[in-house]
Amino acid sequence: MITLPPTEHDLQAYVDHRLAADDRQRIDTYLAAHPDLAAQVRAWQQDAQRLRLALAGAESLPANPGLDPTLIRQRMRQQSWRYLASAAALLLAVSIGALSGWQAREMTLSRNTLPMTDALQAYRMFAVQQILPADLRVQQGSELQSWLDRYFDHAHRLPDLQAAGFKPVSGRLLSTDQGPAAMVLYEDASGRRVSFYIRPPGPNNTLLPRGSRRDGELQAEYWSSTGYNYAMVSPVDGPALSAFKQAIGPAI
Repeated sequence: MITLPPTEHDLQAYVDHRLAADDRQRIDTYLAAHPDLAAQVRAWQQDAQRLRLALAGAESLPANPGLDPTLIRQRMRQQSWRYLASAAALLLAVSIGALSGWQAREMTLSRNTLPMTDALQAYRMFAVQQILPADLRVQQGSELQSWLDRYFDHAHRLPDLQAAGFKPVSGRLLSTDQGPAAMVLYEDASGRRVSFYIRPPGPNNTLLPRGSRRDGELQAEYWSSTGYNYAMVSPVDGPALSAFKQAIGPAI
């Protein structure tokens, strides 16, 4: 049972319909007595519904990183955060203190010649720099699989990397110029991180042959299947690389 006042985690679970009926009733009662907080929660619900409709194909999603619900919540709480984006944005460019944002247009132009640059840069932004928090953190990998299934129908199952000591721990929704995307982050007991990335092939249906590329300190294994483009990203020569290939090999 949740305690009052509800935490941000409780409110996000409320928005995502992940609370038990008794807990939802407690928050309903609390919000009725706190109209300012209730207005903020309604805004989150509208953001979440808008994203679900876009992912279901009910409306056209502009290539606008400002549609990211978590960023909207962060902006409401911390006005000092500023974001940079372009019409063809892949990821949000966020500036926090001395951190300067990325130019999303440059990331898109890079992807025109090199496959799945967006997956590599998403890894750097969320796994290395940790600029924004995850949309979902879990203890069980099955929770992340269910979360992913809500937004990507008939997509590949999350790779099983237990043989390399990695388990899925968090998920992040993204907005790209190709459409909605998601990254699932894996960690091992030492805190090392690898990621699974999925996005649609875009309006031109740009599917990818199976391939591999190195970008600085990172290695990406990429492919296309079941109507989506995928990538697994890890540090070069990391312990999960061979497990990646074994996990995704039979499904491609």
